[in-house]
Amino acid sequence: MRKLSLCLFTPILLSAFVPASAQSSPSPDLAAIKSFYESGLRRNGILGSSLVLIRNGEVVLHDNYGVQNQGGVQSQSPAVQVDDNTTYHWASCTKSFTGIAIMQLRDRGLLSLDDPLIKYLPELAAVHDPYGPISKVTIRHVMSHSGGFRDATWPWRDADWQPFEPTQWSQIVAMLPYTNVAFEPGSRFSYSNLGVVFLGEIVERLSGDPYQLYMEKNILLPLGMTRTYFDRSPYNLLRYRSHSWDLKDGKLAEDEFDFNTGITRSNGGLNAPLPDVIKYLHFLLGDPARQAEYDAILKRSSLEEMWKPYLPVVPDEDFVSRSGAHDDVTTSFFVHTDGKLRLIGHAGWQNGFRSHFYIDPATRSAYVVAYNTDAQDKTQNTRSFDFELRDELIDHFF
Repeated sequence: MRKLSLCLFTPILLSAFVPASAQSSPSPDLAAIKSFYESGLRRNGILGSSLVLIRNGEVVLHDNYGVQNQGGVQSQSPAVQVDDNTTYHWASCTKSFTGIAIMQLRDRGLLSLDDPLIKYLPELAAVHDPYGPISKVTIRHVMSHSGGFRDATWPWRDADWQPFEPTQWSQIVAMLPYTNVAFEPGSRFSYSNLGVVFLGEIVERLSGDPYQLYMEKNILLPLGMTRTYFDRSPYNLLRYRSHSWDLKDGKLAEDEFDFNTGITRSNGGLNAPLPDVIKYLHFLLGDPARQAEYDAILKRSSLEEMWKPYLPVVPDEDFVSRSGAHDDVTTSFFVHTDGKLRLIGHAGWQNGFRSHFYIDPATRSAYVVAYNTDAQDKTQNTRSFDFELRDELIDHFF
C-alpha cells in the first residue's frame, strides 16, 4: 500500500547543489520518521498520503502511502495506490502562489503593496466600512489577512445542488453591499479567503490574462510544474487525481470529486502531484547554481521580503503551537517559530484534503505532506496529527 524512497528520488529533483559543509551535517533517522508518519496515518484512519523531506537541498525521503481511489465492487474498478503521479488538491497553499504573482506585478512597477484595493477594484466602494473610507484597506492588508474581511468567500451555500463555490466575479460584486470590514485594517490578524479573491482579480486586471493562464505563464511553466493545474482536471490527468474523504463518528464518506473552485481559485484552486510541488520548494529554498533562473520568476530579495513577520497569529483551531512556539502571518505565508528554528510555510484544507509545507531557508531543508482524508473525531483527527508530525520533524529532522 505504500512506497518509500530514501536518499534518492529522481535526477531532475536532485539538481540543487549541496555544499560539502552541508553534506557533513548529522543525518536524521529517516526510518524512525517514516514509522512515526505511517503509524499516525493508520491510527487516524487516513486512506492516502504522501510525505517528502528535503535536507540541504536534496530529497532524502519520499513516502507514498495508501490509496487515491478505493475502487468498488459495483463499478468493478480496482483500488488505485498512491504513487508519484497522484494529484492532490492543495487548497489554501494556493495563496502563496497568488502572493508571488502580486509580488511579480509589484516588481514590474504595476502596483504598490500599500496601494488601496479600491484603486484596482472600484466595486469595493459598496462595502460597508465603519472604520473609515474603504480606501484605507490596502493590498498588503489582504495579503497579510489583516484587511477586516470575512473568512469565507461565500458563506451562504446550503444545498448540494448549488455550486461548490461562486463561479463568477459578478456574484462577489452582487454581495459587496452585504459585506463589511470587521475591524480597523492592519490592526490584527483574521484569516480571509475573500481578501485573496480580490488579489486574484487584481492579477487578471493588471496582466490582461485569466488568472490560471497568468499563473501558468509566470510561475508554473517556468518552474517546470507541467502537471499542475487549477480546478477540474485535464482529461489526460484525470486518472491521477486523488479522491478525498471525510471521517466523522467512525463513518467514512467520499467528498465531491474533481470539483471546481470557481472564483475562489486564487485562494484554493491548485492541484498538483508531489514531484511538481518539490520543484516549487526548491525555488523557495533557493540554489546558487540556479539563482538567475529563479530570479527571473521572482527576485530572492522579494521572496525574503514576503517572509517578514507582519502580525502575530491569534491561536485558534487552525494554528496550534506547543508551549514556547508561536506563529506569525507574513505577506502570503506564515512563520512558525519554535525555539531558534524559524519555519516558513502554508497549510491547506478543503473538501477532505489537508496539506502543509514548511521550509527552513537557513539550511535549505523542507517538508511537504498531503492527506486525502480529513478525519474529524477526537481519537482520529487529521489536523491534530498534522501538527504532531510538524513537531516531530522539528525535533528529529530540522
